[in-house]
Amino acid sequence: MNRQPAVAGSFYPANPEQLHLMLDQFLNDAATNEKVPKAIIAPHAGYIYSGPIAASAYARLKKAHDKITRVVLIGPSHRVAFRGLAVSRSETFTTPLGSVPVDQAAVQTLVQLPFVEYIEQAHTYEHSLEVHLPFLQEMLDSFEIVPIVAGEASPEQVSQVLDALWGGDETLIVISSDLSHYHDYATAQQMDKSTSQAIEQLQYERLAPESACGKVPVSGLLKLARKKSLSVTTIDLRNSGDTAGDKASVVGYGAYVIE
Repeated sequence: MNRQPAVAGSFYPANPEQLHLMLDQFLNDAATNEKVPKAIIAPHAGYIYSGPIAASAYARLKKAHDKITRVVLIGPSHRVAFRGLAVSRSETFTTPLGSVPVDQAAVQTLVQLPFVEYIEQAHTYEHSLEVHLPFLQEMLDSFEIVPIVAGEASPEQVSQVLDALWGGDETLIVISSDLSHYHDYATAQQMDKSTSQAIEQLQYERLAPESACGKVPVSGLLKLARKKSLSVTTIDLRNSGDTAGDKASVVGYGAYVIE
């Protein structure tokens, strides 16, 4: 089985050359850093809206392009309601830049957990994972993914999965989440600043459902980061009013690195 792209041509260019050029521009405009993060939180909207913010996190993988060989990718479900976490039987996930193999052994390990199951319909049209793949393909040489869609799950459940797959320098954790949705510009700025403070302080208990669409996977990562005494830094915080939209009704985007 191969998971075909669902939002190529809408969220990002379907033409490989155009996609490569767009990613290149985003990543070249982003600041890099000597230290490679263990985990990132990055947004998943259309590239014209959130691409520059996501790039600020992905640019920091440059020095690990040949070291990171597995990416654990967790995003929220936008179309299908279910309990727990959903994995896929697909052997590859495809984008206009090519196909990415799935770490089958990791997936088979996860489905032993009572709250993880195969739910193909949770993956088929879900954009929260897909939009990250071209960034990863642009930044990493050769890698496998562990794609997970989060339904109604507890921070403990997500934390347990991440801990099981934590690995070493070869494994990157990517959490997919936007922030506030459809407030005016000033309200969104205030809400997203408060959310970012809670994220930096690892206070996942303070995250309201409306603060981030990826609250479930974000909370699980923060719970585990607290347990492992890691730190979270906000490296970009903007909204669609700053990138490609009007300021009457905006969506917030944040990029965070966990080290």
